[in-house]
Amino acid sequence: MSDSKFRKPVRKAVFPVAGLGTRFLPATKAIPKELLPVVDRPLIQYAVDEAREAGIEEFVFVTGRGKTAIVEHFDTAYELEATMNGRGKSLAPLDPTRIEPGNLVTVRQQVPMGLGHAVWCARAVTGDEPFAIFLPDELMYGSPGCMAQMVEAYNEVGGNLVSVLEVPMEDVSSYGVIDPGECKGNLTEVRGLVEKPKVAEAPSNKIVSGRYILQPEVMGLLASQGKGAGGEIQLTDSMAKLIGQQPFHAVTFNGRRFDCGSKVGFVEATLALALDREDMGAEVREMARKMLG
Repeated sequence: MSDSKFRKPVRKAVFPVAGLGTRFLPATKAIPKELLPVVDRPLIQYAVDEAREAGIEEFVFVTGRGKTAIVEHFDTAYELEATMNGRGKSLAPLDPTRIEPGNLVTVRQQVPMGLGHAVWCARAVTGDEPFAIFLPDELMYGSPGCMAQMVEAYNEVGGNLVSVLEVPMEDVSSYGVIDPGECKGNLTEVRGLVEKPKVAEAPSNKIVSGRYILQPEVMGLLASQGKGAGGEIQLTDSMAKLIGQQPFHAVTFNGRRFDCGSKVGFVEATLALALDREDMGAEVREMARKMLG
């Protein structure tokens, strides 16, 4: 089933960024959670950088009210740049924030009806092409990046892919889990998807982890899909219907995942990335040693 029909290049990515970030209040009262910095880059920047590395050319942000600052982050800041230029400062720190005119599109998700609904809101932009999905809350850290690893696999097998990570079996009931088929290296055939299974009933310990490549047919399934768990339109329900109809695989990410949807995960990501930086790692390690000493 690795038909060339399911191998069109992946040029577009959807970023669902309409959430209210209530777990991070009061920090997110006026600032979108996606702009909270992990060291010196906003969370959304890590996802966009990962997308670019994978060859993504068009970025679709599914936003909500009060989220315009995310778009401003990727816009030209004339006053800031003029001031920095005037003072002889390098503009290099702003390079990752530059997106070609016309390559960033925003669509509104007027009501919070779940991830499936957020993705469906981008249908007019993704059209009849396969597309990637990035959940910015999940900071995927590695080289090459998670999506680059997925695109490499996609070029081999086509169809639909999800990124997975292995977790201790006792933790699976917090996640979407794959029912695995044949394994080959970091690729696993997906025979089914189970959302938050009981530990005793989980088909594996491979959890779906915030990165997807999906064929355009998923949009038609989302359009007619009823509400699922939590009264929301679940992406997993529509993805499951593609299994058996189109190639469907999981890529085990060779890297680290940080759950920046939780405060502890956010602190962990900040500490881990700071420790890994050449310009500050040694100082942060010494600081941590003193604090823990």
